[in-house]
This record gives sequence, structure tokens and C-alpha cells, in this order.
Amino acid sequence: MPPHLPQPELRSPRLRLREVRADDAPALFAIHSDRRVMRYWSYPAWTELAQAERKVADIQRQRREQEMLVWAIADAHDDRLIGTSAVFAMQRGQGRAEIGYSLHPDWQGRGLASEALRMILRHLFDGLGLRRIEADIDPRNQASCRLVERLGFVREGVLRERWDVNGELADSALYGLLRRDFIDPP
Repeated sequence: MPPHLPQPELRSPRLRLREVRADDAPALFAIHSDRRVMRYWSYPAWTELAQAERKVADIQRQRREQEMLVWAIADAHDDRLIGTSAVFAMQRGQGRAEIGYSLHPDWQGRGLASEALRMILRHLFDGLGLRRIEADIDPRNQASCRLVERLGFVREGVLRERWDVNGELADSALYGLLRRDFIDPP
């Protein structure tokens, strides 16, 4: 069965955003087993490769059955997965969706997450005609908060003690981006 929602491949000189493949599982595990990456997520770091293999299968199933987009963020030169971005809870009739992303620590601090998100946001606004994108970020993750704010997202509220991960309670800062506020320099 073909995907419920077509997902284009997106490219820049440094990145290739493509579908997640079965052979991405080890690289996905490297990201989601890293405690630095998972510090601010709503679930703990993975401990075995089988979790990544199940996640890849879940992504492929969700792509077939739901209006959900999940891109592998890959290095443009060797096509190695270095991160992911998901667009979910899409309500096209309402013109809105939620976005999430992760990047392996070795690739952080180079502007790659911003580059990937700009391509995805362009597609969501211009390709799908959405008008609002939301992000749920642990407010302690200041780098992620700054990233979305540079793109034009506005912090619209905080949900206190929203998540319990390994016995630690965490808040969620809710961010919203309207099409007219998207900061996308040429």
C-alpha cells in the first residue's frame, strides 16, 4: 500500500531529507540511545538495537496508514542518517500540524537542524498549504528553544509537569509558528 501522504525528498548542499529505511536502524539507535539527545524527550534513552528496528517498522507503518511525514535527515555526501524530523497530528482541514526533530550530537552546532527545518517548513506552508505548525519542547532545552525562535516560532504557553521520564517530572513549552511569521531568508 502506498503512503497515505506523499513525502517529497528535500535537498540542500549539505543535507538530503528522505524516507526512513530499514538500514537506518543502527544510526537511529545511535541517536536515541544517547542520553544527551534523549535528556529532554518524553521517554528514556533506548538500550537495545531492537528498539530502533521496531521504530523504523512503526514509522513505515504510520507513513502508510496516517497523515504523518517522517524524514531521515541524512548527510548529502554519504546519505548517512544523522537525525530525523517528524510532522504529526496533522489536521489539514484546520491547516495545522506538529513537528519534532532530533540530531546526533556529533552533528549539532553546525546549523543543520535549522537547515532541515527550513526545508520542511517551506514544504508544509507552500506545498501543503498549512498555516500553523506547533512544537512541544522541554523548556530546559534552551538550544532547541532558540532554534525554533530563530525560525519565527513564538512560545505560547507552558504545560507544567507534563511528562514523567524515569521519575523526573518535566514541563513542556508550547511553541506556534504561523505562516506569516516564518523567518526564511533567501
